[in-house]
Amino acid sequence: MKIGILSRNSSLYSTRRLLQAARLRGHEAFVIDTTAVSIDLGHATSSLQNRYPKIDAIIPRIGTSITEYGLAVVRQFEALGIPTTASSAAIEQSRNKLQSLQLMQRHELPIPKTAVVNHPGTLYKAIQAVGGLPVVMKQIYGTQGDGVVLVHDIRSALSALPTLQRGGQPVLVQEFIAEAQGQDLRIIVINGRCIAAMQRSAPPDDFRANLHQGGTAVSIALSSPIKKLAQKASHVHGLQVAGVDLLQSTRGPLLLEINSSPGLQGIETVTGVNVSSEIVAFVETAVGKRSKRTAKKR
Repeated sequence: MKIGILSRNSSLYSTRRLLQAARLRGHEAFVIDTTAVSIDLGHATSSLQNRYPKIDAIIPRIGTSITEYGLAVVRQFEALGIPTTASSAAIEQSRNKLQSLQLMQRHELPIPKTAVVNHPGTLYKAIQAVGGLPVVMKQIYGTQGDGVVLVHDIRSALSALPTLQRGGQPVLVQEFIAEAQGQDLRIIVINGRCIAAMQRSAPPDDFRANLHQGGTAVSIALSSPIKKLAQKASHVHGLQVAGVDLLQSTRGPLLLEINSSPGLQGIETVTGVNVSSEIVAFVETAVGKRSKRTAKKR
């Protein structure tokens, strides 16, 4: 089987591990630089079809900075009927934190109290709506804890707002869950199964538990209710491979965000689970199902 990994950087841990896992499982795997893919809509035969005539599946690893073009590339592969570990629609609605939270609210999944601000004049009202200061302010797009600040007074909130409004985007204002004590959970869900989980803890001088922000992590066994919550969050986003982040509160677990391209280094190192191989195993299943459907149509 030929597997293409969409990634701008072949030296990244996650990209290297997926490449290695695919080859160890007997497949021909290669990295496709997402930004170098040319999309030609002027001909009946797609340029992708000419360049990658026998590709069986893709694994998108789309960075935030190239989301729009990355989605366009994934859509072109989808138009050719090529299986993907994450559809363009699923990537889009999980990447946009506001859209993701709206989706989870619509499906009655537990999330932190959240308000949306697009003008300084509505900031105070938004803070009051989520329970008052301190609050967490977030960019709509952002990964690894970037674009997230904890503010303790209205002056700091007003100061942070224009910085977070990158390109005029609205900003999320969320309640600060003090009882979480700087800890959250990252759960990897593949094809409806929770295959690995870790509890992350923020460093002493920060509230963000992301490993890229200096956090630490330990492997953790999940309760059945939390497993079901992570599985449902992944399902409503249409994701077959997802990193689900949640934290514990006095109201129970609250979903923070869903990642369509979860980093693999932290979770594999902490848990010892070969997540990369599990992703490739899912690709094998997806391609097998497609082959059976194609055979039935003949």
